[in-house]
Amino acid sequence: MQKSTFSLTFSSLCIVMNLVLGTVVDLLHIPMLFMDTLGTIFGAVLLGPFYGVLIGMVTNVVQGALTNPRNIPFALVNMAIGLVVGLVARKFRFTLPVAVVTGLLLAVIAPLIGTPIAVWLYAGLTGDGTDLIFLWLKTSGHRIFTAAFIPRIVGNLLDKVACSVVVALLIPALPAHMLTKGNNPFFSNPSQDS
Repeated sequence: MQKSTFSLTFSSLCIVMNLVLGTVVDLLHIPMLFMDTLGTIFGAVLLGPFYGVLIGMVTNVVQGALTNPRNIPFALVNMAIGLVVGLVARKFRFTLPVAVVTGLLLAVIAPLIGTPIAVWLYAGLTGDGTDLIFLWLKTSGHRIFTAAFIPRIVGNLLDKVACSVVVALLIPALPAHMLTKGNNPFFSNPSQDS
């Protein structure tokens, strides 16, 4: 399989992973967990920032078309995740410690992008598990941005660290021939260490 064919095929699988995991977690009503960016993170680590951004964008557009158009503007969040993870994975081998730090970084970046979208387009209510906390904070006197940001950062601390750690544990389980077909410099030359 050629590199470009592999990249497109793997990207498609990552999009499906985002859609399926995000839907399952949503149906199970697991609070403060989304799992809808695991595929974005996985694709960005293996294929790089370009594919990470592409996976993030397509995921939210498809999710919006299939279930809820409110998901489409949040493509900016998923795209930023793909970009950040792709850049981090080019600079550092995506080990468990790197994954934890990356997850913590994403836990701040995602709400910094997502909160203004939620506030400006939807008055802070997005139909997920953070809405109850948002309403409680809003009625207790917090400004709308603060009330929308706090539950998002708390939820993202759990979600983005968990997704990043899962990817760090999955990458070594992939066959070597798959790793070398990606665009990650750490996998194209398995003897290279950092």
